[in-house]
This record gives sequence, structure tokens and C-alpha cells, in this order.
Amino acid sequence: MTEWKARRFWKQATVRDTGAGWEVLLDEKPLRTPGKLPLLLPTEALARAIAAEWDAQTDVIDPTVMPLTRAANSAIEKVTPQFDAVADMLGDYGGTDLLCYRATEPEELIATQARDWDPLIDWSATHLRAPLRLAQGVIPVAQDPEAVARLRARVATLDAFGLTALHDLVTLPGSLILGLAVLEGRLTADQAFALSRLDEEFQAGRWGRDEEADTAAENRRQAMLAAERFWKLSRQG
Repeated sequence: MTEWKARRFWKQATVRDTGAGWEVLLDEKPLRTPGKLPLLLPTEALARAIAAEWDAQTDVIDPTVMPLTRAANSAIEKVTPQFDAVADMLGDYGGTDLLCYRATEPEELIATQARDWDPLIDWSATHLRAPLRLAQGVIPVAQDPEAVARLRARVATLDAFGLTALHDLVTLPGSLILGLAVLEGRLTADQAFALSRLDEEFQAGRWGRDEEADTAAENRRQAMLAAERFWKLSRQG
């Protein structure tokens, strides 16, 4: 049996300021989320970028090439109704941050992690007022509750669109510090992705690359780039 796929039915996607937010119109019909909620966006820039995603669709609608639309849907349908739970979940990454767990060997990898990660640990201590403890190996290290609380408080200052962007920037690399560094302009998403893969790249250089693993990694990189773009567009203007 042939799977049914949604097809393009509109001629043009445009945007409109409702006073309560920006909306995308498909031939004057406002877009809604999959759950039929109004797709109200915080900035004109984000609305126009989402409209461009819809205008780029040809015969069959392909949601996989519409990351901004999917993120906006998530912000409205998933993050908004459970904002506190999502903020707490992301804040918890501060207690188990990737950057705090260092290799025990070889010396070359230990030195690379110190060179590339220590500046972010220092940034967390000074800029975010959240000094974090380091550990060698995978045995959990208890972080200062006050430091973790400050990181959680920073996360809680975001709106639903910012929290949606931060979600992929934290969960994909496994680091709240890297995610916040992207939001604050300390790093680009590309840089954060590269920093999260020091161990994997070291191992690939030693033992050779794995095509399947590289494909999965590239998918994560693209998702982080999309999250960074979603964040910037949701703040533009």
C-alpha cells in the first residue's frame, strides 16, 4: 500500500504581524502547528525564514528539510506547556557536563582536552559564576550545588524559543557549558560541536574513521547549526 504524503497546495508563503507575534500565511491561510495551535513567532526574521522553508517545498512536503518549522512547532507544542521541566532537565547537565570529565590517557589527549576545554571551564567560573570541578575518567564528581543552581537559573531566563534552541545545543554535545557558550556568542555551533568530539576525533586519528559514525556525527552537527540559526532568528530585531 502506498504511503500517503502531504503535497504542496499553496502558491506563496508570506508573513504578517498580528500584534501578538508574527505568523506565516500559505495563500493567506495562517500556518498552525501539527496540534492545530497558532504558529505565532517572536520575530519577523524567524517568520520569513520559516516562510522560505515552505516556499522551497516542491510537489511533496518534506519535513526533514524544514528544521526551523519543526523547532517552532516544538517550542509551541512541547516546550511551552512543560517549560519548567525542560529547563530543569537542561540545567541538570551542569552537574554532569562533558567538559568536566577528562581522559586518563594518553598524554596527548589529556593535553588537548586541557588546552581546548579549560578556557570554557574558566569562562563558566567567571562569566556564569559557576565554577565546576574536574574529574579524570567516568566516575561522577559532585559539583557545587550553588554553581549548578546558577546554571539552572541562567537556563530559566530563556523563553520557550530560546529553550528549544538550547535543547539541541546541550543534549547533542552533552554539555550545558557548550550550549550556553553558543547562546552567549562565546562559540559558534560548529566550534561547540568540534570541542565536544575531541575524544572521538583523537580515536579516529589513531584507529581510522568509521563511515557510519561519521554520518551520525554530521547529522548531529547539522542539528546544532540549525539550533544556532533558530536561536539567532528568534532574537533578531
